[in-house]
Amino acid sequence: MAFFIVIYLICAILLALYGVNCHVMIHLFKRWYRQRVQEDQNIIAHYYNDLLPKDSKSFYDSNDLPKITTQLPIYNEFNVAERLIDAVAHFIYPTGKHDIQVLDDSCDETRTVIARKVAKLQTRGVRIKHIVRDNRRGFKAGALRHGLRLAEGNYLAIFDADFVPPPDFLVKAIPFFKGHPKLGFIQARWGHLNRKEGLITKLQSIGIDGHFMVEQLARNAGNLFMNFNGTAGIFRKQAILDAGNWQDDTLTEDMDLSYRIQLKGWHCRYLTNLVAPAEIPSDINAFKNQQYRWAKGSIQTAIKLLPAILSSPTTLFTKIQAVMHLTHYLIHPLMLILATMALPILAVGQLSIPGFLCGLFGIILILSCTGPSRLYWAAESSLKRSGLDLILLLPLMICFGCGLAINNTKAVVEALLGRKSSFIRTPKRGLRPKKNYQSNWNLIFVLEILIGLWCMLGMVFYFRSNLYIVGHFLLLYAIGFLLIGILSWWHHVRH
Repeated sequence: MAFFIVIYLICAILLALYGVNCHVMIHLFKRWYRQRVQEDQNIIAHYYNDLLPKDSKSFYDSNDLPKITTQLPIYNEFNVAERLIDAVAHFIYPTGKHDIQVLDDSCDETRTVIARKVAKLQTRGVRIKHIVRDNRRGFKAGALRHGLRLAEGNYLAIFDADFVPPPDFLVKAIPFFKGHPKLGFIQARWGHLNRKEGLITKLQSIGIDGHFMVEQLARNAGNLFMNFNGTAGIFRKQAILDAGNWQDDTLTEDMDLSYRIQLKGWHCRYLTNLVAPAEIPSDINAFKNQQYRWAKGSIQTAIKLLPAILSSPTTLFTKIQAVMHLTHYLIHPLMLILATMALPILAVGQLSIPGFLCGLFGIILILSCTGPSRLYWAAESSLKRSGLDLILLLPLMICFGCGLAINNTKAVVEALLGRKSSFIRTPKRGLRPKKNYQSNWNLIFVLEILIGLWCMLGMVFYFRSNLYIVGHFLLLYAIGFLLIGILSWWHHVRH
Protein backbone atom coordinates (compact mmCIF):
# COMPACT_ATOMS: atom_id res chain seq x y z
CA MET A 1 0.00 0.00 0.00
CA ALA A 2 2.92 2.35 0.71
CA PHE A 3 3.98 2.00 -2.94
CA PHE A 4 0.56 3.15 -4.15
CA ILE A 5 0.59 6.08 -1.74
CA VAL A 6 3.96 7.19 -3.12
CA ILE A 7 2.62 6.93 -6.71
CA TYR A 8 -0.43 8.90 -5.67
CA LEU A 9 1.64 11.70 -4.12
CA ILE A 10 4.02 11.85 -7.11
CA CYS A 11 1.06 12.24 -9.47
CA ALA A 12 -0.41 14.96 -7.26
CA ILE A 13 2.90 16.87 -7.20
CA LEU A 14 3.35 16.58 -10.99
CA LEU A 15 -0.20 17.80 -11.54
CA ALA A 16 0.48 20.72 -9.20
CA LEU A 17 3.54 21.68 -11.29
CA TYR A 18 1.35 22.10 -14.37
CA GLY A 19 -1.08 24.13 -12.27
CA VAL A 20 1.70 26.35 -10.92
CA ASN A 21 2.93 26.90 -14.48
CA CYS A 22 -0.42 28.53 -15.25
CA HIS A 23 0.50 31.15 -12.64
CA VAL A 24 3.81 31.65 -14.49
CA MET A 25 1.94 32.20 -17.77
CA ILE A 26 -0.36 34.74 -16.09
CA HIS A 27 2.66 36.63 -14.75
CA LEU A 28 4.24 36.82 -18.23
CA PHE A 29 0.92 37.83 -19.77
CA LYS A 30 0.36 40.70 -17.33
CA ARG A 31 3.94 41.83 -17.79
CA TRP A 32 3.78 42.05 -21.57
CA TYR A 33 0.12 42.47 -22.60
CA ARG A 34 -0.21 46.26 -22.82
CA GLN A 35 3.25 46.71 -24.33
CA ARG A 36 2.62 44.06 -27.00
CA VAL A 37 -0.77 45.51 -27.99
CA GLN A 38 0.82 48.96 -28.40
CA GLU A 39 3.72 47.49 -30.41
CA ASP A 40 1.32 45.76 -32.78
CA GLN A 41 -0.62 48.97 -33.39
CA ASN A 42 2.59 50.92 -34.01
CA ILE A 43 3.94 48.36 -36.51
CA ILE A 44 0.77 48.48 -38.62
CA ALA A 45 0.58 52.28 -38.48
CA HIS A 46 4.27 52.65 -39.38
CA TYR A 47 3.97 50.26 -42.32
CA TYR A 48 1.01 51.95 -43.97
CA ASN A 49 1.77 55.54 -43.00
CA ASP A 50 5.55 55.66 -43.46
CA LEU A 51 6.82 52.78 -45.58
CA LEU A 52 4.38 52.50 -48.47
CA PRO A 53 4.77 54.93 -51.39
CA LYS A 54 2.93 58.20 -50.80
CA ASP A 55 1.81 58.50 -54.44
CA SER A 56 -0.09 55.20 -54.35
CA LYS A 57 -3.78 55.44 -55.12
CA SER A 58 -4.20 53.44 -51.91
CA PHE A 59 -2.01 51.10 -49.94
CA TYR A 60 -4.05 48.17 -51.33
CA ASP A 61 -2.60 48.88 -54.77
CA SER A 62 1.02 49.20 -53.64
CA ASN A 63 3.73 47.15 -55.31
CA ASP A 64 5.43 46.98 -51.92
CA LEU A 65 3.00 44.33 -50.71
CA PRO A 66 4.30 40.76 -51.27
CA LYS A 67 2.59 37.89 -53.04
CA ILE A 68 0.45 35.68 -50.80
CA THR A 69 -1.14 32.31 -51.43
CA THR A 70 -4.07 31.43 -49.17
CA GLN A 71 -4.51 27.69 -48.63
CA LEU A 72 -7.86 26.20 -47.59
CA PRO A 73 -7.47 22.50 -46.66
CA ILE A 74 -10.97 20.97 -46.80
CA TYR A 75 -12.29 17.45 -46.28
CA ASN A 76 -16.03 16.71 -46.39
CA GLU A 77 -17.25 20.11 -45.16
CA PHE A 78 -20.51 20.46 -47.08
CA ASN A 79 -22.03 22.84 -44.51
CA VAL A 80 -19.23 25.40 -44.29
CA ALA A 81 -16.96 25.14 -47.36
CA GLU A 82 -18.71 27.89 -49.33
CA ARG A 83 -18.77 30.21 -46.30
CA LEU A 84 -14.98 29.98 -45.94
CA ILE A 85 -14.29 30.40 -49.67
CA ASP A 86 -16.54 33.47 -49.86
CA ALA A 87 -14.78 35.05 -46.87
CA VAL A 88 -11.31 34.56 -48.35
CA ALA A 89 -12.45 35.72 -51.81
CA HIS A 90 -13.39 39.06 -50.18
CA PHE A 91 -9.90 39.67 -48.79
CA ILE A 92 -8.68 43.22 -49.40
CA TYR A 93 -5.36 42.86 -51.20
CA PRO A 94 -3.80 44.08 -54.47
CA THR A 95 -5.08 42.39 -57.63
CA GLY A 96 -2.56 39.88 -58.91
CA LYS A 97 -0.80 39.57 -55.56
CA HIS A 98 -3.19 37.12 -53.92
CA ASP A 99 -4.21 33.68 -55.11
CA ILE A 100 -6.32 31.04 -53.36
CA GLN A 101 -5.83 27.27 -53.26
CA VAL A 102 -8.81 25.15 -52.22
CA LEU A 103 -7.03 21.93 -51.23
CA ASP A 104 -9.99 19.60 -51.53
CA ASP A 105 -9.61 16.01 -50.26
CA SER A 106 -13.40 15.52 -50.02
CA CYS A 107 -15.12 12.31 -51.04
CA ASP A 108 -18.74 13.47 -50.72
CA GLU A 109 -20.94 16.22 -52.22
CA THR A 110 -18.54 18.86 -50.87
CA ARG A 111 -16.33 18.41 -53.93
CA THR A 112 -19.19 19.35 -56.30
CA VAL A 113 -20.15 22.36 -54.19
CA ILE A 114 -16.54 23.61 -54.16
CA ALA A 115 -16.11 23.10 -57.92
CA ARG A 116 -19.25 25.14 -58.59
CA LYS A 117 -18.22 27.92 -56.19
CA VAL A 118 -14.65 28.12 -57.58
CA ALA A 119 -15.89 28.29 -61.19
CA LYS A 120 -18.28 31.10 -60.26
CA LEU A 121 -15.55 33.12 -58.54
CA GLN A 122 -13.14 32.59 -61.43
CA THR A 123 -15.62 34.23 -63.81
CA ARG A 124 -15.53 37.28 -61.50
CA GLY A 125 -11.76 37.52 -61.80
CA VAL A 126 -10.84 35.92 -58.46
CA ARG A 127 -7.52 34.05 -58.68
CA ILE A 128 -8.63 30.76 -57.16
CA LYS A 129 -7.83 27.12 -57.95
CA HIS A 130 -9.62 23.91 -56.99
CA ILE A 131 -6.83 21.43 -56.25
CA VAL A 132 -7.84 17.77 -55.91
CA ARG A 133 -5.49 14.89 -55.04
CA ASP A 134 -6.06 11.30 -56.10
CA ASN A 135 -5.55 10.11 -52.50
CA ARG A 136 -5.58 11.46 -48.93
CA ARG A 137 -1.99 10.48 -48.17
CA GLY A 138 -0.69 12.50 -45.23
CA PHE A 139 -4.16 13.94 -44.53
CA LYS A 140 -4.03 17.72 -43.87
CA ALA A 141 -0.21 17.82 -43.81
CA GLY A 142 -0.12 16.01 -47.15
CA ALA A 143 -2.60 18.44 -48.69
CA LEU A 144 -0.62 21.47 -47.49
CA ARG A 145 2.63 19.95 -48.71
CA HIS A 146 1.07 19.29 -52.12
CA GLY A 147 -0.27 22.85 -52.29
CA LEU A 148 3.10 24.32 -51.30
CA ARG A 149 4.68 22.91 -54.47
CA LEU A 150 2.10 24.78 -56.57
CA ALA A 151 1.97 28.01 -54.55
CA GLU A 152 2.82 31.27 -56.31
CA GLY A 153 3.26 33.37 -53.18
CA ASN A 154 6.29 33.61 -50.92
CA TYR A 155 3.87 33.73 -47.98
CA LEU A 156 1.13 31.22 -47.23
CA ALA A 157 -2.00 32.02 -45.25
CA ILE A 158 -3.89 28.98 -43.91
CA PHE A 159 -7.53 28.68 -42.80
CA ASP A 160 -9.52 25.63 -41.76
CA ALA A 161 -13.08 25.11 -42.97
CA ASP A 162 -14.74 26.37 -39.77
CA PHE A 163 -13.18 29.86 -39.99
CA VAL A 164 -14.57 33.12 -41.36
CA PRO A 165 -11.56 35.48 -41.48
CA PRO A 166 -12.23 39.24 -41.80
CA PRO A 167 -11.57 41.01 -45.15
CA ASP A 168 -8.59 42.94 -43.76
CA PHE A 169 -6.80 39.88 -42.34
CA LEU A 170 -3.88 39.95 -44.80
CA VAL A 171 -3.30 43.70 -44.74
CA LYS A 172 -3.18 43.63 -40.93
CA ALA A 173 -0.85 40.63 -40.77
CA ILE A 174 1.69 41.19 -43.55
CA PRO A 175 3.33 44.35 -42.03
CA PHE A 176 4.94 42.19 -39.34
CA PHE A 177 7.12 40.45 -41.94
CA LYS A 178 8.46 43.76 -43.29
CA GLY A 179 11.99 44.39 -42.02
CA HIS A 180 12.01 41.06 -40.17
CA PRO A 181 13.64 38.55 -42.57
CA LYS A 182 13.82 35.86 -39.86
CA LEU A 183 10.11 35.98 -39.00
CA GLY A 184 8.89 32.52 -39.96
CA PHE A 185 5.17 32.72 -39.15
CA ILE A 186 2.47 34.74 -37.45
CA GLN A 187 -0.54 33.41 -35.54
CA ALA A 188 -3.81 35.31 -35.08
CA ARG A 189 -6.25 34.86 -32.21
CA TRP A 190 -9.30 32.64 -32.64
CA GLY A 191 -12.72 34.22 -32.19
CA HIS A 192 -16.03 32.39 -31.79
CA LEU A 193 -19.00 32.44 -34.16
CA ASN A 194 -21.29 30.43 -31.88
CA ARG A 195 -19.97 31.05 -28.36
CA LYS A 196 -23.47 31.53 -26.93
CA GLU A 197 -25.03 28.53 -28.67
CA GLY A 198 -25.07 26.39 -25.51
CA LEU A 199 -23.22 25.35 -22.38
CA ILE A 200 -20.71 23.21 -24.29
CA THR A 201 -19.72 26.06 -26.62
CA LYS A 202 -19.48 28.55 -23.74
CA LEU A 203 -17.12 26.28 -21.81
CA GLN A 204 -14.99 25.63 -24.89
CA SER A 205 -14.74 29.34 -25.66
CA ILE A 206 -13.38 30.01 -22.17
CA GLY A 207 -10.73 27.32 -22.66
CA ILE A 208 -9.77 28.64 -26.10
CA ASP A 209 -9.61 32.23 -24.81
CA GLY A 210 -7.32 31.12 -21.98
CA HIS A 211 -4.92 29.53 -24.44
CA PHE A 212 -4.91 32.33 -27.02
CA MET A 213 -5.28 35.41 -24.87
CA VAL A 214 -2.89 34.42 -22.08
CA GLU A 215 -0.69 31.44 -22.99
CA GLN A 216 0.14 32.32 -26.59
CA LEU A 217 0.93 35.94 -25.80
CA ALA A 218 2.94 34.96 -22.70
CA ARG A 219 5.02 32.41 -24.64
CA ASN A 220 5.65 34.69 -27.60
CA ALA A 221 6.38 37.89 -25.67
CA GLY A 222 8.54 35.90 -23.23
CA ASN A 223 10.68 34.54 -26.10
CA LEU A 224 9.55 30.97 -25.44
CA PHE A 225 8.61 28.32 -27.98
CA MET A 226 5.13 28.97 -29.36
CA ASN A 227 3.05 26.70 -31.56
CA PHE A 228 1.06 27.47 -34.69
CA ASN A 229 -2.55 26.41 -34.10
CA GLY A 230 -3.19 24.93 -37.52
CA THR A 231 -5.19 27.82 -38.92
CA ALA A 232 -5.57 31.63 -38.96
CA GLY A 233 -1.92 32.38 -39.61
CA ILE A 234 0.67 33.15 -42.28
CA PHE A 235 3.95 31.31 -42.98
CA ARG A 236 7.00 32.46 -44.87
CA LYS A 237 7.50 29.77 -47.51
CA GLN A 238 11.26 29.67 -47.00
CA ALA A 239 10.80 28.92 -43.28
CA ILE A 240 8.60 25.91 -44.07
CA LEU A 241 11.14 24.52 -46.54
CA ASP A 242 14.08 25.23 -44.24
CA ALA A 243 12.41 23.31 -41.40
CA GLY A 244 11.74 20.22 -43.55
CA ASN A 245 8.26 21.02 -44.88
CA TRP A 246 4.94 19.71 -43.57
CA GLN A 247 5.30 16.20 -42.10
CA ASP A 248 2.53 13.72 -41.28
CA ASP A 249 4.14 11.51 -38.63
CA THR A 250 2.14 13.23 -35.86
CA LEU A 251 -1.53 14.22 -35.57
CA THR A 252 -0.52 17.83 -34.79
CA GLU A 253 1.41 18.71 -37.93
CA ASP A 254 0.98 22.39 -37.03
CA MET A 255 2.72 22.14 -33.65
CA ASP A 256 5.41 19.93 -35.15
CA LEU A 257 6.28 22.32 -38.00
CA SER A 258 6.15 25.48 -35.88
CA TYR A 259 8.55 24.01 -33.32
CA ARG A 260 10.91 22.81 -36.07
CA ILE A 261 10.85 26.28 -37.61
CA GLN A 262 11.89 27.84 -34.30
CA LEU A 263 14.59 25.21 -33.76
CA LYS A 264 16.02 26.32 -37.11
CA GLY A 265 16.42 29.85 -35.77
CA TRP A 266 13.30 31.43 -37.25
CA HIS A 267 11.11 33.68 -35.12
CA CYS A 268 7.32 33.81 -34.74
CA ARG A 269 4.79 36.46 -33.79
CA TYR A 270 1.44 36.17 -32.05
CA LEU A 271 -1.10 38.91 -32.86
CA THR A 272 -3.60 39.18 -30.05
CA ASN A 273 -5.68 41.92 -31.72
CA LEU A 274 -6.01 40.19 -35.09
CA VAL A 275 -9.03 37.92 -34.66
CA ALA A 276 -10.37 35.24 -37.00
CA PRO A 277 -13.79 33.93 -35.86
CA ALA A 278 -14.45 30.19 -36.01
CA GLU A 279 -17.20 27.72 -35.24
CA ILE A 280 -16.92 25.77 -31.98
CA PRO A 281 -18.11 22.13 -31.95
CA SER A 282 -21.52 21.98 -30.30
CA ASP A 283 -21.54 18.18 -30.14
CA ILE A 284 -19.59 16.73 -27.20
CA ASN A 285 -18.42 13.72 -29.23
CA ALA A 286 -17.00 15.98 -31.95
CA PHE A 287 -15.22 17.95 -29.24
CA LYS A 288 -13.84 14.76 -27.66
CA ASN A 289 -12.51 13.64 -31.05
CA GLN A 290 -10.80 17.01 -31.44
CA GLN A 291 -9.30 16.77 -27.95
CA TYR A 292 -8.16 13.20 -28.63
CA ARG A 293 -6.33 14.35 -31.78
CA TRP A 294 -4.70 17.29 -30.00
CA ALA A 295 -3.68 15.17 -26.99
CA LYS A 296 -2.20 12.35 -29.03
CA GLY A 297 -0.51 14.69 -31.50
CA SER A 298 1.06 16.81 -28.73
CA ILE A 299 2.65 13.78 -27.08
CA GLN A 300 3.80 12.46 -30.46
CA THR A 301 5.43 15.84 -31.12
CA ALA A 302 7.03 15.81 -27.67
CA ILE A 303 8.56 12.37 -28.31
CA LYS A 304 9.78 13.51 -31.73
CA LEU A 305 11.23 16.92 -30.84
CA LEU A 306 12.14 17.05 -27.13
CA PRO A 307 15.64 15.57 -27.68
CA ALA A 308 16.42 18.38 -30.15
CA ILE A 309 14.86 21.01 -27.87
CA LEU A 310 16.80 19.87 -24.79
CA SER A 311 20.07 19.90 -26.73
CA SER A 312 19.38 23.29 -28.35
CA PRO A 313 21.31 26.44 -27.28
CA THR A 314 18.31 27.96 -25.49
CA THR A 315 17.95 28.90 -21.83
CA LEU A 316 17.01 26.37 -19.17
CA PHE A 317 13.73 28.22 -18.54
CA THR A 318 12.87 28.05 -22.25
CA LYS A 319 13.52 24.31 -22.27
CA ILE A 320 11.41 23.73 -19.15
CA GLN A 321 8.55 25.70 -20.68
CA ALA A 322 8.81 23.70 -23.91
CA VAL A 323 8.57 20.46 -21.91
CA MET A 324 5.56 21.76 -19.98
CA HIS A 325 3.92 22.92 -23.21
CA LEU A 326 4.43 19.78 -25.30
CA THR A 327 3.54 17.38 -22.46
CA HIS A 328 0.58 19.39 -21.15
CA TYR A 329 -1.90 16.60 -21.91
CA LEU A 330 -0.15 14.37 -19.35
CA ILE A 331 -2.36 16.13 -16.81
CA HIS A 332 -5.22 13.85 -17.89
CA PRO A 333 -3.64 10.49 -16.97
CA LEU A 334 -2.40 12.14 -13.77
CA MET A 335 -5.95 13.24 -12.92
CA LEU A 336 -7.31 9.80 -13.77
CA ILE A 337 -4.80 8.12 -11.44
CA LEU A 338 -5.72 10.49 -8.60
CA ALA A 339 -9.42 9.95 -9.19
CA THR A 340 -9.29 6.14 -9.30
CA MET A 341 -6.69 5.50 -6.56
CA ALA A 342 -8.19 7.72 -3.88
CA LEU A 343 -10.88 5.29 -2.73
CA PRO A 344 -8.79 2.09 -2.45
CA ILE A 345 -5.94 3.90 -0.68
CA LEU A 346 -8.36 5.17 1.96
CA ALA A 347 -10.67 2.15 2.23
CA VAL A 348 -8.26 -0.78 1.84
CA GLY A 349 -5.28 0.87 3.48
CA GLN A 350 -7.35 2.21 6.35
CA LEU A 351 -5.12 5.23 6.15
CA SER A 352 -4.91 7.79 8.90
CA ILE A 353 -3.48 11.00 7.46
CA PRO A 354 -2.00 13.54 9.90
CA GLY A 355 -3.62 16.96 9.77
CA PHE A 356 -0.51 18.79 8.52
CA LEU A 357 -0.02 16.25 5.70
CA CYS A 358 -3.66 16.52 4.70
CA GLY A 359 -3.29 20.31 4.67
CA LEU A 360 -0.14 20.08 2.52
CA PHE A 361 -1.91 17.77 0.10
CA GLY A 362 -4.84 20.18 -0.01
CA ILE A 363 -2.47 23.04 -0.89
CA ILE A 364 -1.04 20.96 -3.74
CA LEU A 365 -4.52 20.29 -5.11
CA ILE A 366 -5.54 23.93 -4.73
CA LEU A 367 -2.45 25.07 -6.66
CA SER A 368 -3.24 22.64 -9.47
CA CYS A 369 -6.84 23.88 -9.74
CA THR A 370 -6.47 27.63 -9.15
CA GLY A 371 -3.85 27.98 -11.89
CA PRO A 372 -6.20 27.22 -14.79
CA SER A 373 -9.04 29.15 -13.12
CA ARG A 374 -6.88 32.27 -12.74
CA LEU A 375 -5.73 31.89 -16.33
CA TYR A 376 -9.32 31.78 -17.62
CA TRP A 377 -10.24 34.74 -15.44
CA ALA A 378 -7.31 36.80 -16.75
CA ALA A 379 -8.28 36.00 -20.35
CA GLU A 380 -11.98 36.78 -19.99
CA SER A 381 -11.26 39.96 -18.01
CA SER A 382 -8.95 41.20 -20.78
CA LEU A 383 -11.71 40.51 -23.29
CA LYS A 384 -14.19 42.51 -21.14
CA ARG A 385 -16.50 39.52 -20.70
CA SER A 386 -19.07 39.34 -17.89
CA GLY A 387 -17.46 38.49 -14.56
CA LEU A 388 -20.73 37.06 -13.23
CA ASP A 389 -20.97 34.59 -16.11
CA LEU A 390 -17.40 33.48 -15.50
CA ILE A 391 -17.98 32.99 -11.76
CA LEU A 392 -20.89 30.70 -12.57
CA LEU A 393 -19.04 28.81 -15.30
CA LEU A 394 -15.60 28.34 -13.68
CA PRO A 395 -16.64 25.41 -11.41
CA LEU A 396 -18.13 23.71 -14.47
CA MET A 397 -14.90 24.43 -16.40
CA ILE A 398 -12.94 22.49 -13.77
CA CYS A 399 -15.44 19.60 -13.95
CA PHE A 400 -15.39 19.73 -17.75
CA GLY A 401 -11.60 19.42 -17.83
CA CYS A 402 -11.61 16.56 -15.32
CA GLY A 403 -14.28 14.70 -17.27
CA LEU A 404 -12.10 14.57 -20.40
CA ALA A 405 -9.40 12.64 -18.53
CA ILE A 406 -10.40 9.17 -19.79
CA ASN A 407 -10.76 10.23 -23.42
CA ASN A 408 -7.43 12.06 -23.42
CA THR A 409 -5.61 9.43 -21.37
CA LYS A 410 -6.39 6.92 -24.11
CA ALA A 411 -4.83 9.32 -26.62
CA VAL A 412 -1.71 9.86 -24.48
CA VAL A 413 -1.19 6.13 -23.91
CA GLU A 414 -1.54 5.40 -27.62
CA ALA A 415 1.04 8.08 -28.40
CA LEU A 416 3.48 6.69 -25.81
CA LEU A 417 3.05 3.19 -27.26
CA GLY A 418 3.69 4.47 -30.77
CA ARG A 419 0.25 3.50 -32.00
CA LYS A 420 -0.71 5.16 -35.30
CA SER A 421 -4.22 6.41 -36.05
CA SER A 422 -6.00 8.29 -38.81
CA PHE A 423 -6.61 12.03 -38.78
CA ILE A 424 -10.25 12.36 -37.66
CA ARG A 425 -11.56 15.77 -38.64
CA THR A 426 -14.06 17.64 -36.49
CA PRO A 427 -17.32 17.97 -38.50
CA LYS A 428 -18.77 21.48 -38.76
CA ARG A 429 -22.49 22.24 -38.72
CA GLY A 430 -22.55 25.80 -40.01
CA LEU A 431 -25.27 28.24 -39.02
CA ARG A 432 -27.81 26.48 -41.27
CA PRO A 433 -26.66 22.85 -41.55
CA LYS A 434 -27.76 21.05 -44.72
CA LYS A 435 -25.99 17.78 -44.03
CA ASN A 436 -25.73 15.94 -40.72
CA TYR A 437 -22.20 14.62 -40.25
CA GLN A 438 -22.07 11.97 -37.53
CA SER A 439 -19.20 12.36 -35.09
CA ASN A 440 -17.07 9.31 -34.33
CA TRP A 441 -18.41 7.68 -31.19
CA ASN A 442 -17.26 4.86 -28.90
CA LEU A 443 -18.17 3.17 -25.64
CA ILE A 444 -15.76 5.22 -23.52
CA PHE A 445 -18.84 7.00 -22.17
CA VAL A 446 -19.67 3.85 -20.17
CA LEU A 447 -16.28 3.98 -18.46
CA GLU A 448 -16.73 7.71 -17.83
CA ILE A 449 -20.04 7.11 -16.06
CA LEU A 450 -18.66 4.17 -14.04
CA ILE A 451 -15.61 6.10 -12.87
CA GLY A 452 -17.86 9.05 -12.08
CA LEU A 453 -19.87 6.80 -9.75
CA TRP A 454 -16.61 5.40 -8.33
CA CYS A 455 -15.45 8.94 -7.48
CA MET A 456 -18.82 9.66 -5.90
CA LEU A 457 -18.35 6.65 -3.64
CA GLY A 458 -14.80 7.80 -2.83
CA MET A 459 -16.11 11.23 -1.92
CA VAL A 460 -18.44 9.65 0.66
CA PHE A 461 -15.51 7.77 2.21
CA TYR A 462 -13.39 10.93 2.39
CA PHE A 463 -16.14 12.97 4.01
CA ARG A 464 -16.76 10.20 6.53
CA SER A 465 -13.04 10.28 7.36
CA ASN A 466 -13.23 14.06 7.89
CA LEU A 467 -10.87 14.67 4.95
CA TYR A 468 -13.03 17.44 3.58
CA ILE A 469 -10.38 19.12 1.44
CA VAL A 470 -9.74 16.00 -0.62
CA GLY A 471 -13.42 15.04 -0.65
CA HIS A 472 -14.45 18.21 -2.45
CA PHE A 473 -11.91 17.57 -5.20
CA LEU A 474 -13.28 14.05 -5.71
CA LEU A 475 -16.72 15.61 -6.05
CA LEU A 476 -15.41 17.72 -8.96
CA TYR A 477 -14.00 14.59 -10.61
CA ALA A 478 -17.29 12.74 -10.11
CA ILE A 479 -19.39 15.54 -11.62
CA GLY A 480 -16.94 15.87 -14.51
CA PHE A 481 -16.92 12.19 -15.48
CA LEU A 482 -20.69 11.87 -15.15
CA LEU A 483 -21.26 15.09 -17.12
CA ILE A 484 -19.02 14.05 -20.04
CA GLY A 485 -20.27 10.45 -20.05
CA ILE A 486 -23.98 11.30 -20.01
CA LEU A 487 -23.59 14.09 -22.58
CA SER A 488 -21.65 11.74 -24.89
CA TRP A 489 -24.49 9.23 -24.79
CA TRP A 490 -27.19 11.90 -25.14
CA HIS A 491 -25.63 13.70 -28.09
CA HIS A 492 -25.15 10.41 -29.93
CA VAL A 493 -28.75 9.36 -29.35
CA ARG A 494 -30.05 12.80 -30.29
CA HIS A 495 -28.36 12.63 -33.69
